[in-house]
Amino acid sequence: MDTIKKQKGTDDLKAKALKLADLAQFQPGAIVSREILRKKTGTVTVFAFAEAEELSEHTAPFDALAFGLEGQADVTISGKLHRLQAGDMIIMPADKPHALKAVGQFKMALIMIRS
Repeated sequence: MDTIKKQKGTDDLKAKALKLADLAQFQPGAIVSREILRKKTGTVTVFAFAEAEELSEHTAPFDALAFGLEGQADVTISGKLHRLQAGDMIIMPADKPHALKAVGQFKMALIMIRS
């Protein structure tokens, strides 16, 4: 679907111990994102995917690390399928086509490092 709903900002997150998985909530038929940090050097964003929601194939100019927080997703990088589960991580290399599809409900943290 590729429709991403953004949740509120980061001011309420500072100087607190928080669970990443609690920072984005599932919404039926949607992908919800919440940006945790935004700096010149990169971003950290938490996503909550409703069942079967997906990000279509695309590329990014920077490496991105996806860390599974809850559930499972199929991540395809340059045509190769990988199953990402809670506790797993995968690095999506810069300029390589990648896509993601939730298997059931899925949450992840995405860390992008600019170089």
